[in-house]
Amino acid sequence: MSAGRRLLRAASLAAALGLWQLLTSLDVDLWLRFEQFPTVGEVASALADRAGTAEYWQDLGFSLRRIAIGFLLAAVLGVATGTAVARSRWADDLLGPLIEVARPVPAIALVPVAILLLPTNEQGIVFITFAAAFFPVVVSTRHAVRALSPVWEEAVLTMGGGRLRVLFSVVLPGALPGIFGGLSVGVGVSWICVISAEMISGEYGVGYRTWQAYTVVDYPGVFVGMVTIGALGWLTSTAVELLGGRATNWLPRPAVRPVTRRAFTPAVPAKEPVA
Repeated sequence: MSAGRRLLRAASLAAALGLWQLLTSLDVDLWLRFEQFPTVGEVASALADRAGTAEYWQDLGFSLRRIAIGFLLAAVLGVATGTAVARSRWADDLLGPLIEVARPVPAIALVPVAILLLPTNEQGIVFITFAAAFFPVVVSTRHAVRALSPVWEEAVLTMGGGRLRVLFSVVLPGALPGIFGGLSVGVGVSWICVISAEMISGEYGVGYRTWQAYTVVDYPGVFVGMVTIGALGWLTSTAVELLGGRATNWLPRPAVRPVTRRAFTPAVPAKEPVA
């Protein structure tokens, strides 16, 4: 990324923070009411205070552990399921209808199911995190595998390779860009659902502490939780994208040709032969 783009991104963030500070410090109350919003300085002060406590880092560790377990399970099982559905008619007939019925259900709506099904709240939160990331990974993997050209598979089979050779040499490497696209979406959705689950049935975690701050009308504390969630979501999504970039670095990139302006040359009609 060029220095100009980095500067533009930093300026965009600084402008948003400056607008926030201006609206809250002036207690603007038009259609949107900013008089009860904490200022940027108040949120920064609360964040500094919270970051100096062991409780803050303990909550951070709980949320990250839940995300790591749920997301890794979703990544492994989602890629396996999506590949099976795309490659096997039997798997598509058996699992396809179940996936299409369960996929539209929001993961946070599974909180009652998790409470009834699993023995502890911790396992329930991990289950919700897994469910949130599982379906984006399944769908992206299925589409990526089905979009592959059969030419390379036929070449491997012609050279004597078996199904496992085709799977690990052609299918999975060729579908990696689509798979990592689903993983990037999945980790973002996981953060949304794990925070919501922590608010409802958690005991520790960033979402639980954010809800506790709201119940005692600690609005700077609420914004500290929001900033922390946003930063964690951005860092994990960036990590997945960087890993995907490294994993697919061997793939050919389309060449970008510079656009050049050519002078317009009118067509000259051919002269008819003289008899």
